[in-house]
Amino acid sequence: MADLSSAEDEGDLQAQIEEIEALSSIYGDEWCVIDEASRIFCIQISNDLEEPKLTACLQIILPPDYPTAAPPIYQINAAWLRGSERAKLANSLEDLYVEHAGESILYLWVEKIREFLVEKSQSSETVGQPELVHMTAEEEVDDDDDEEDVPDYGALKMNTENAHLFMDHTNDEEIPPIKHGNPITDRRSTFQPHLAPVVTPRQVKMVLEKLYENKKIASATHNIYAYRIYCEDKHSFLQDCEDDGETAAGGRLLHLLQILDVHNVMVVVSRWYGGILLGPDRFKHINNCARNILVEEGYTASTEEASKSGAKTKRPKSKKTK
Repeated sequence: MADLSSAEDEGDLQAQIEEIEALSSIYGDEWCVIDEASRIFCIQISNDLEEPKLTACLQIILPPDYPTAAPPIYQINAAWLRGSERAKLANSLEDLYVEHAGESILYLWVEKIREFLVEKSQSSETVGQPELVHMTAEEEVDDDDDEEDVPDYGALKMNTENAHLFMDHTNDEEIPPIKHGNPITDRRSTFQPHLAPVVTPRQVKMVLEKLYENKKIASATHNIYAYRIYCEDKHSFLQDCEDDGETAAGGRLLHLLQILDVHNVMVVVSRWYGGILLGPDRFKHINNCARNILVEEGYTASTEEASKSGAKTKRPKSKKTK
């Protein structure tokens, strides 16, 4: 049995080698080997048009049992790709994998993404460019993050569970004030927290839209967020989170808010990847900068006291929005 498993592993590895060689010869400089030993690759994809020029970066990790038994782990980075369009593209890639299960599918994925870019550019829809929101010197992040983005380990999948945020059409609410915390930089990756008081899902949506108007934030590799809203009439919390491609990061951030027992607040952490994989340290930095801005804005008395208090507090029943 072990011999059979070993033979399958060798077959998968050989298939991967042959596929990578073919992709490299087809796409040339667009294809990039990030870490051959860890089977991490990326490719820049464009619509091959001068105007409007659209690009996307497909980042890939090949599991040991790809292609026979597992799909590639992937992430698509494009500042203009969000919401329903991201979900539509993800579903197209998943359909291709199901249709060609057990086969090498990276070429099909790349061309499907290119086809999507062409259709997008030819549609009557205008691809809007967000306007820059000026920050103070303390709030700005470094500009030396323009490195090739690489996905972190874990299942990178598209999350469409937060569509409920866009279903509330009440327009009489004002956008909450947004605070920008001090960035943390480690091995050229930068993490910056943003915080806003929120009392309705509509305000959560408004905060996200406002943040994405900032070109720097919109171009972040990940914008992870979590929020908790206390519903006094039901004695429960309305809460949710978003990984934005950084698997499990949103859940960890929400867990931090629960431990600190904070109410009516939303925290967003932007991460700009700098070229070096950080491993578990990325979660530490996400939570540390989130905790720092919560302390700075008075949501907790101090880091240590808040942690102790949160651990001992009996929280009301939570309600996760759908």
